[in-house]
Amino acid sequence: MKQLKLGLPKGSLENATIELFRKSGWKISGMNRSYFPSIDDDSLHCSVVRAQEMSRYVESGTLDAGITGKDWIQENDSQVEFVTELVYAKASFRPTRWVLAVPHDSPVRKIEDLRGKKVATEMVHFTRRLFEAHDTPVEVEFSWGATEAKAAEGLVDAIVEVTETGSTIRAHGLRIVADLLESAPQLIANKTAWQDPWKRAKIEQISMLLQGALAAEHKVGIKMNVMESDLQKIIDLIPSLTAPTVATLYQTPALGGKKWFSLESVIAEDVVRELIPELTRNGAAGIIEYPLNKVV
Repeated sequence: MKQLKLGLPKGSLENATIELFRKSGWKISGMNRSYFPSIDDDSLHCSVVRAQEMSRYVESGTLDAGITGKDWIQENDSQVEFVTELVYAKASFRPTRWVLAVPHDSPVRKIEDLRGKKVATEMVHFTRRLFEAHDTPVEVEFSWGATEAKAAEGLVDAIVEVTETGSTIRAHGLRIVADLLESAPQLIANKTAWQDPWKRAKIEQISMLLQGALAAEHKVGIKMNVMESDLQKIIDLIPSLTAPTVATLYQTPALGGKKWFSLESVIAEDVVRELIPELTRNGAAGIIEYPLNKVV
């Protein structure tokens, strides 16, 4: 049987990845105990790899595809096939940004002010290329962690560090000088694997279903019965991805000779609590709310 070698990220993306695949239709187990977790799809062989290293293994062909951040693809200068970005406004995969930060009382106001200074970061190659592009020679050292503290304690003059909101940067008494890169998780593929028809079809299947699961986050399905005389005002109340689905109910004596419709739609979860009472006041009956795994 053919198999696609798929890399799953270890670390901060790990739990979100397992949950996203579950919603997409794949059950992954043993990821916290093994570097080769089980998945309920014989056509997939999974390996757990640090996000920082993923693009190198995909580029080399050790893996056919994998999930990693845009930042680590740039850091490794990897030549891989971009398949899709796995980010959604309210989803588990949130974009992050890499920033240049200095102590709050530092005289540095722009990148060029760091000429001849020392900068600590985990993204060494990216940072060197950045300063070279600004014709600003600096000493870039690799940071194994606690990077903010190194600038706060005066061990380095600046840091290039990842953040979501900047709150951790500010909590360490640092000031952001420049935003350098926004990064989000990416599904990437080996270029040779991407040219293989079977592997490409499998990667595209994964991409479609992962995106569908992300699109379904914080959305629910809602369905109800509506009498013909109330149908238009109910439709006007319901926000929808497209137009709601409306179907005629089978006529039975229980309907009292009146024409009823079944109406179904997909809406944002945070509006349901306000919407349902409004629907009932306007004649909707038999309202059902149900969770969604995917919206494709």
